[in-house]
Amino acid sequence: MKITFLGHACLLIETNNKSIIVDPFISGNPLINGSINPKELKVDYILITHAHQDHVLDVEVIMQNNPQAKIISNFEIVTYYGQKDFNGHAMNHGGSWQFDFGKLTMVNAWHSSSFADGTYGGNPAGFVLESDGKSVYIAGDTGLSMDMKIIPLFTKLDLAILPLGDNFTMGIDSAVVAADYVQCNKILGYHFDTWELIGINHDDAKKSFSKAGKDLVLLDINQSITI
Repeated sequence: MKITFLGHACLLIETNNKSIIVDPFISGNPLINGSINPKELKVDYILITHAHQDHVLDVEVIMQNNPQAKIISNFEIVTYYGQKDFNGHAMNHGGSWQFDFGKLTMVNAWHSSSFADGTYGGNPAGFVLESDGKSVYIAGDTGLSMDMKIIPLFTKLDLAILPLGDNFTMGIDSAVVAADYVQCNKILGYHFDTWELIGINHDDAKKSFSKAGKDLVLLDINQSITI
């Protein structure tokens, strides 16, 4: 499974010969500055954790250029895009589905969710992806939650992708605890540095995880890891 960081909370996951983009926010990301063109991305699925603009900004342009693609999200978000004639697969918290790329489970996230036009975006979520013999937790925008302890009851994670930027989500200290809750020692950080409000000190963050026996990976935009 290859995971490429496209900035903020946007990921491109390539697994089982399928491409999945998570929370596409590219054209509005000041750190990308035109280096990635969402119109050129080729994907099979768009995975959406919640409806905030910094997670869905480029959904429509990507779907327009990938008409065979399918949106996977909660019922409200899939319905919203369905009214725009985009294909989707609706899920809800605690549910799992076996897709052609692997098994996906929707899990709880503590946040809010609404579209830029004020439309209700349903409850925010995270996802556990099981594919190619690996298991990855994509936390979405969330605070620390005891619900995270449910995840290792059902799967042994190879990677946990956690927000680090604080203010709107968990900060570094909470994310270290979250890594313990999900029983995962390899962490990919995201949702940081896009704006000053969610800036982090990279060295301090890595030291905090290291003290807890965890390995924190912070990728540059367009950099990838393989698990």
